[in-house]
Amino acid sequence: MEMEKSELSELEDVVSSCNYHIERVLTRCRQAAVDPEYDQVLAYELAHTAASVQASNSALNYARRGSTQLKLAQVFVADVVDTIISGAVKHEHIFDLPSNEYEYMVAFRRRYGNPNFTSQLAETQGDRGLDAEFELLQDTFRRFAEQKLFPVADEIHRRNLDIPEEIISELGEMGAFGLSIPEAYGGFATGGGNDYLAMVVATEELSRGSLGAGGSLITRPEILTRALLRGGTEEQKQRWLPKLASGEIMNAVAVTEPDYGSDVANIKTTATRDGEGWLINGVKTWCTFAGRADVLMLLARTDPDRTKAHRGLSLFIIEKERFPGHAFRFTKPHPTRADLIGKIEGRAIDTLGYRGMHSYELSIENWWVPNDSLVGGEQGLGKGFYFQMEGFENGRIQTAARAIGVMQAAYEQALRYASDRKVFGKSVSEYQLTKVKLAKMAAHIQAARQFAYDVSTLMAKGEGVLEASMIKAHVCNTAEWITREAMQIHGGMGYAEEYSVSRLFVDARVLSIFEGADETLSLKVIAKRLLDPK
Repeated sequence: MEMEKSELSELEDVVSSCNYHIERVLTRCRQAAVDPEYDQVLAYELAHTAASVQASNSALNYARRGSTQLKLAQVFVADVVDTIISGAVKHEHIFDLPSNEYEYMVAFRRRYGNPNFTSQLAETQGDRGLDAEFELLQDTFRRFAEQKLFPVADEIHRRNLDIPEEIISELGEMGAFGLSIPEAYGGFATGGGNDYLAMVVATEELSRGSLGAGGSLITRPEILTRALLRGGTEEQKQRWLPKLASGEIMNAVAVTEPDYGSDVANIKTTATRDGEGWLINGVKTWCTFAGRADVLMLLARTDPDRTKAHRGLSLFIIEKERFPGHAFRFTKPHPTRADLIGKIEGRAIDTLGYRGMHSYELSIENWWVPNDSLVGGEQGLGKGFYFQMEGFENGRIQTAARAIGVMQAAYEQALRYASDRKVFGKSVSEYQLTKVKLAKMAAHIQAARQFAYDVSTLMAKGEGVLEASMIKAHVCNTAEWITREAMQIHGGMGYAEEYSVSRLFVDARVLSIFEGADETLSLKVIAKRLLDPK
């Protein structure tokens, strides 16, 4: 026990050094006037290094729970130290480490990155550290994933099918769509410190079953919910939130445009006043679930003065019919002009993975909506960018939870396959290299999970906006690496659609692209805020 206390103290010291190092680097960057717009490589690496250090703080808190937790944290933090040392070599004028600190970190890395130490943890996952209420929640959604999602996930992926309606309806009955909706509007959020945690736990388990047919289903109502809570009128909240909470309606998010991916401020889709409503015209892309959705959350330019950028954008809720399959087209007449027919056409974009929900390109022509479709009414005019960003910030922590679920599934499948598969006379799991890979997977997954729990607690307090971006950037990159390693452990069979790990690999690839592309998120949000905290 005394040795464990000594090891915990050692971990506390090295995590403290990592935090001090980041603060020192930030100070030097500010003094050197480092600009994320021009010093992009440095700023990008700074953002990811800072995010990994934040994750190490969560790993340290987890380590205080016991011996197993401590070992997993030691493996993870050893890799964080490796990142810091590498940064010091590449950017020594900014990231340099004093010789005594460098030697201390190298010694820690040598001890806990040592294959002989790491390989002992190949099948060690550790507990989640949840209380009984959330263990029950986790178990409920895990059973749903195993009974309802696993049996259909591969078929949906291979044939690019629609999500079965029974999955949507059963999730609605379970309350999955109302986890972040206040009780006053038919949801389950009480306004306490654990509202976001419930969403994170549920999302991980659903994503473990299927990213496209499970975890991502509850992201869309989350985004619209946050936008409505931030800027909607009371009438709009009363109208839409109970229906979202029950699953009576499902929504899609129409923000991105073909020429303006993450550059939301410059979108071209317009909404112009027309009698008692608005005429919508434009093209949207990557509008996931647009066919099945009952409503679109659409961002449009209401002020023709493009110099106002994001201050000229407003948010609308557009009702539509449900359509199955990969393409749809529907029309409706203008309420007062017989010569004007509104039209919305959608075409699903073929993708490597993330199948089931389908992501569409939408063409919208002269689509008339009444004034009450404008989120916030007249008071919301020109504030749509801020309303939708409220939803996207929430979406980032949820995307991290989706990544954790995908990673967990990949780890479990790799561990199972390595135990069953024999190569050169012994199982794959007996080889040191495999053991080290599995141990690192487990350590990084647990650190990511604890980081997500910590960020969810911050967000429940109205904080954690920067941290939500940091965890999204950090965890989604980790998911790509872990699913690749899981695929590699499967050898040739990992490349076959017969095994689910191939689906997990291509699903993981999308995580660092949507909800804020990794580069844009790292430079425009994380590095910018770190370097200018005002």
